Amino acid sequence: MRRIVDYPRAGKSGWKRFVPSWRLVGGAVLACFSLGVIAFAILYSQVSVPSPNQLVTANASVVYWSDGKTEIGRFGEVNRRSVPLSDVPDSMQKAVLAAEDRTFYQNHGVSPKGIARAAWVALKGGSKQGGSTITQQYVKNYFLTQDRTITRKAKEFIISLKIEQKESKDQILENYLNTIYFGRSSYGVETASQAYFGVPAKKLNLSQSALLAAIIRSPGLYDPVTEKANAQARMDYVLDGMLKEGWITQDQRDKAKFPKIAKQRTSNRFGGTNGYLLKVVRQEVIAKAGLTDADIDRGGLKIVSTFDRTTQADAVKAMNDELPTEGAKGVGAGLVSIKPGDGAVVAMYGGKDAVKDPYNDATQSVMQAGSTFKPFALAAALEDGISLKSRYDGSSPKKFGTYEVSNYGPGRGEQFGNIDLITATAHSVNTVYVALNQDVGPEKTMQAAIKAGYPANTLGLKPPQLGNVLGTASPHVIDVAEAYATFAAQGMHADAYTVRSVSGADGKSLYKAKPKTERVFSEDSMADLTYALQAVIKNGTGSYAGSQIDRPLAGKTGTAQKNNAAWFAGYTPQLATAVGLYRNGKNDKGQVVQLSLNGLGGNNAVTGASFPLKIWTAFMKDALDGQKVLQFPDPVYGGKSNVPTYTPTTTTTTSTPTTSTPTTSTPTTSTPTTPPTSTTTTTSTTPTTTITVPTTLPTTKTSSSTTTATQTKAAEPATKTKTTAAAAPPG
Repeated sequence: MRRIVDYPRAGKSGWKRFVPSWRLVGGAVLACFSLGVIAFAILYSQVSVPSPNQLVTANASVVYWSDGKTEIGRFGEVNRRSVPLSDVPDSMQKAVLAAEDRTFYQNHGVSPKGIARAAWVALKGGSKQGGSTITQQYVKNYFLTQDRTITRKAKEFIISLKIEQKESKDQILENYLNTIYFGRSSYGVETASQAYFGVPAKKLNLSQSALLAAIIRSPGLYDPVTEKANAQARMDYVLDGMLKEGWITQDQRDKAKFPKIAKQRTSNRFGGTNGYLLKVVRQEVIAKAGLTDADIDRGGLKIVSTFDRTTQADAVKAMNDELPTEGAKGVGAGLVSIKPGDGAVVAMYGGKDAVKDPYNDATQSVMQAGSTFKPFALAAALEDGISLKSRYDGSSPKKFGTYEVSNYGPGRGEQFGNIDLITATAHSVNTVYVALNQDVGPEKTMQAAIKAGYPANTLGLKPPQLGNVLGTASPHVIDVAEAYATFAAQGMHADAYTVRSVSGADGKSLYKAKPKTERVFSEDSMADLTYALQAVIKNGTGSYAGSQIDRPLAGKTGTAQKNNAAWFAGYTPQLATAVGLYRNGKNDKGQVVQLSLNGLGGNNAVTGASFPLKIWTAFMKDALDGQKVLQFPDPVYGGKSNVPTYTPTTTTTTSTPTTSTPTTSTPTTSTPTTPPTSTTTTTSTTPTTTITVPTTLPTTKTSSSTTTATQTKAAEPATKTKTTAAAAPPG
């Protein structure tokens, strides 16, 4: 009996029986093609073109506190006004074509290549892809869906074909220009023209047209104010495209300059302290969930943040209660609190009002770290086999080659004898820590900071220099909080994040945070490091916190050069928090720089042990109220004592401190079992540094908070290159 399909093949032997004939292959291909045509025909007949009236409907997206029930705020102030194509200048029309679809008037509304690429990326779960025609983008806006599926792309393809048959090219372009999102809550070219330039669309010039067209691809990435470099590059691409297509002359191209941008009108919904939270959440949704500004403003999303409502209120209260108003001109303050071992940001204070001052002092402004950087040298030393019991000469000043360092105090600085690393940490002894950094190596100290949570591109972090241990790098507050959260988690690092989940208007999950932890330091090293940082709280520069909070605490003060910035960063096993203060002002040349905090609250020497410590203490006391008291692990005193080979000569001083006469504590030779005490009454130090500090302003963090880059608000201290032995501020 003859088979319908000759497979395995008759009359063949061995493996040849399983090699299909050309007839069989051709038949299979023809069958698949026929089925595809039939499926396409069925889908084509079932998919209808939506009415334009359905396309202007937009739903606000709501951001919730971590409980997923209580609203923080919402996105979605729709601003749209349609105009006929005749009111859109030719320069704007051609600029859009140059940016998005140069063959618009020649193609059939679809890009098979772009469809295939997007489908392939969707199958792999990748991010959204560009390359769609103007017709396809127009159709996608009508659907207003965040689905990244083959089905949605197929519908987009079919509707694009139908619209091409139903509407003229001019009508499609008009509808597109009236529905596309330009940022600044503006939908359509008319409202965008008013929002960015304060003129109606019909009065747009070539430069303005090119910039608006440049923004379309990603309003956040090409924002002409916060991302001017990106916007300029994209605008040049548009103008070059117009020139290439013959739509403008070389003379017009040469004369087209970056246009003046109108001041943005910010909605009051971003007012107050919560406005900073909403902006950070928005940036993270775009960066991590792969959604667009239009998706957020029109998609009816439910966004659950990591911010705890009660803990956030504690942060605001601490700032309001402890940050003085006297002498506060130009002062900025940031606070970030993170859940160790997870990375969830439970509280963030970026400023008083995000409308009046849009820069977030927790995630955008930068400040020299001061002595909050010293624990990274200690971590590197412990990992390298140096014990907490290792002893160093704490006299002051000390020279390391041509680099001279002194401890805090008048004259030659406070004098310490032969002390262990616990005492040196408790009192932030500069000379000991520079010697330790010399033994460990500045490169390892820098790498420890990066492992803990500092972005590798932190201003002043590279190249590593001997003085880096004294905090010449300028991180964001969130960077320091993330790093100290790594200490609190006993060496397990987790990137900081603020978005827990995102779901669509239909309830479908679009994104869910998946915190990843990585061991970057050993548990033994972190047990010893935490023990040393507990000494800071018990009888060192952070003793105020220990007097107010009855539970195990660990932390470190930090004060920058000339008291230009002040810090306190610390933790319990369940919460890590950093507080940073700075002051901005103008120098004699009119440049914005960081100025001394001295005078704030009538205090002539603002240090990390003053207002930052008080803010941190007030916050942690309230935030931890009612929570279980958790213990830190006991120290293991790992490594070897007296590993350091550098033994400087002890020098004495005859200077008398102005506050009280310090008595140098006599070091013990026995193994310490509790953080050591000291009869020294003055606090200890951050650097009198000779390291050159960059003066250029950096961009915001894009690694852990995954925010879009923008110029920072906090300026850097002026460059200082002269070697000095003058007393440094307390650390």
